[in-house]
Amino acid sequence: MIESSQLRGAERAGIADRRSFRITESARLHRIAAASSFVFLISLAGVCHADTQAGGTLPPAPDKLYGDLFVAVQTAQIYPDQKTFVDATPNADPATIVQLYAQQKNNPGFSLANFINQYFTPPGEPVITPPANQTLREHINWLWPALTRTTTSAPPNSSLIPLPKPYVVPGGRFREGYYWDTYFTMLGLQESGNENLVDDMLDNFAYEIDTFGHIPNGNRTYYLDRSQPPFFSHMVELAAKVEGHGVYQKYLPALRKEYAYWMQGENTTQPGSATRNVVVMPDRTVLNRYWDELDTPRDESYLEDIQTAQQATGRNPNEVYRELRATAESGWDFSSRWFGDNMTLATVRTTSIIPVDLNSLMFHLEITIAKGCGETRDFRCVGEFAQRAAKRALGINRYLWNANGYYGDYDWKLAKARDNKTAAMVFPLFVGAAWPDRALKTAQQVQSTLLQPGGLVTTTYDTTQQWDAPNGWAPLHWVAIQGLKRYGQDALAKQIGTRFLTDVKGVYASDRKLVEKYVVEGAGTGGGGGGEYPLQDGFGWTNGVTLQLLDLYSPGQ
Repeated sequence: MIESSQLRGAERAGIADRRSFRITESARLHRIAAASSFVFLISLAGVCHADTQAGGTLPPAPDKLYGDLFVAVQTAQIYPDQKTFVDATPNADPATIVQLYAQQKNNPGFSLANFINQYFTPPGEPVITPPANQTLREHINWLWPALTRTTTSAPPNSSLIPLPKPYVVPGGRFREGYYWDTYFTMLGLQESGNENLVDDMLDNFAYEIDTFGHIPNGNRTYYLDRSQPPFFSHMVELAAKVEGHGVYQKYLPALRKEYAYWMQGENTTQPGSATRNVVVMPDRTVLNRYWDELDTPRDESYLEDIQTAQQATGRNPNEVYRELRATAESGWDFSSRWFGDNMTLATVRTTSIIPVDLNSLMFHLEITIAKGCGETRDFRCVGEFAQRAAKRALGINRYLWNANGYYGDYDWKLAKARDNKTAAMVFPLFVGAAWPDRALKTAQQVQSTLLQPGGLVTTTYDTTQQWDAPNGWAPLHWVAIQGLKRYGQDALAKQIGTRFLTDVKGVYASDRKLVEKYVVEGAGTGGGGGGEYPLQDGFGWTNGVTLQLLDLYSPGQ
């Protein structure tokens, strides 16, 4: 087991005295050898491979599978929600369906809606009817089985990607597992004593990394071209707190492979340019951005993306599509933090922005890999990733510190900080990469600009997008609370947690449900709005964070 003080040293790199993290090879090996002990090897051999669909491989995404038929269905809005069709199951071979469509579409009286109803089965909408008079805690614990799915196989030519073990879905239109949602869901599962399900979902993600090279946005074929905020290392850390440090060794190969995915091109990218998710700054500091392999409209939001590109006057539509896809990878789809003018979706420029949350998560991934390498006594690896984490911390504090007194995003193409105060400012505190004086200034900004009667508002802009004012989100509240507590700001953390918990309790009291997002501004409470789809209930990450907040601020309830 690697001595924790060494990794804390990496976490504090550039913090206390703003000194670079330096450790000689001999001193480093001495510290590790003194504290390390042998642990038995735990491999991923127990992770069985999910059955692939008919033919042994996954089918193409729906836009490729159905071509002109896909475009016709989504353009005609056969279903109110664009996600419905791409989640539907074909009742015949896709090639046959496409051929029949070509033969029939010009016939007099042809009805596209009738054709789709004949050849596709839309996804079912599970009805969740909880028992009466449940407390909030009882309701959440009752929901876990209702939100759990086991899909070791999928119907032929479905967009669903099978997974080897059970997993929890967010709820509503989100019928599959989602990457960053899962960490916050795990918080609640662990609190509820469902450690086996935590392990199952970790194994699923390790399987996806092994199979696809990364964790997709969600387990659908149309999500394979991008990932989401990399919380896998936090999931490993969460499990290790209960199950011991052997968890770091078990998932080390997956952690390293995920890191390689995010860092593709770091050694060949010239200073001042970017490759995929990597940006190399003029001083050769390596940071990360959100990105997507494709530059076409998203399958699940096809018509919305077409319309956004049409509104982006003077911009190449394919450029806009890639920006929209990159924003989907961020999880903040959509938000003023990605807009050139802070207000209009058509000005989206996500690939030009170095996000403070992503780079904080990459710092944690580097620290976690170092811990895993310590478990295997791979001292060279420990040194490499401790150094990488130290350099990342320095990069965060150089480029992602806004002179106005908070951590924020940086526009690398314009070579200037983004002028947009968002709840992402707490991520360097969450992972321990913030300098103490800057953590204090950030806490002051949180209190003065983001704290509202119902909790933490996501940004200060009201754009009608869901990741902007007046909405607040459970995962951002948890990150803020943990980050502030880490730097001794317990009172502010409690204010944020109790206000948001009151908001959640208020909606549950009136509507008997937990929802995806909440309105936190104003005197009242309620479910949030904005974005591409109606408010969803269920809801995985709200459930997980709420259980933790009940333990912290409403014990006994």
